[in-house]
Amino acid sequence: MTLIEHLSLLTLWDWCAAALIIVAWYGIGSLIDHSGSKRPSVTVLMSEHRRTWMKVFVERSPRLFDSQILSSLRQSTSFFASTCLLAMGGVLALIGNTDPLSGVALEVTDMPVPVVVWQLKLGLAVLFLANAFLKFVWANRVFGYCAVVMAAVPNDPKDPVAFPRAAQAAELNIRAAVNFNRGLRAMYFSLAALAWLLGSVALIIATVVAVWIVWTREFASIPRSILLNEKI
Repeated sequence: MTLIEHLSLLTLWDWCAAALIIVAWYGIGSLIDHSGSKRPSVTVLMSEHRRTWMKVFVERSPRLFDSQILSSLRQSTSFFASTCLLAMGGVLALIGNTDPLSGVALEVTDMPVPVVVWQLKLGLAVLFLANAFLKFVWANRVFGYCAVVMAAVPNDPKDPVAFPRAAQAAELNIRAAVNFNRGLRAMYFSLAALAWLLGSVALIIATVVAVWIVWTREFASIPRSILLNEKI
């Protein structure tokens, strides 16, 4: 069978559910990254704190505390990148051997499901995991750029280069954090994509749940309330 013939095995509801999760993933990401000043997301609020961090960094001596924080951030990106690789390996192994899924399907329904349908549905989860992996790797790389620029900030706060270079480090730190957050969102949606194995309705429900979780983390969480309360 050709690729077109394989894709034709999916129903209209399958296509609608797949399109919904992709649009929802992109839409919630854009809303978070470009939220306005009236209702900023946690990502936007933390960006301002990262800029403040670099301003304080210029006058801090010694700067070991800052290097430890940056090292911790890089370790987090490395951990999640490794986790994505392991998850992709597991899903790809399942794509290569769908017999366990076929056995479960026979217990639920008498209608046989072609192997290629299982593979296509698992492929969606792999795409989200691959996107997450690339985001984590890039975040780790940009955190490395940030470390180099931070090391290039003069020790003398009165040096005319000190604050402009610290500002560059802040923007690099923000870009790394943005990619790290995008990687986390892709992991959320990769879990939702696995619900497609249970059918298109399950995928739609899982997509709504994933959007709700991501939205609440960014716009209705306790950490956001703490960040907005400047008196704390």
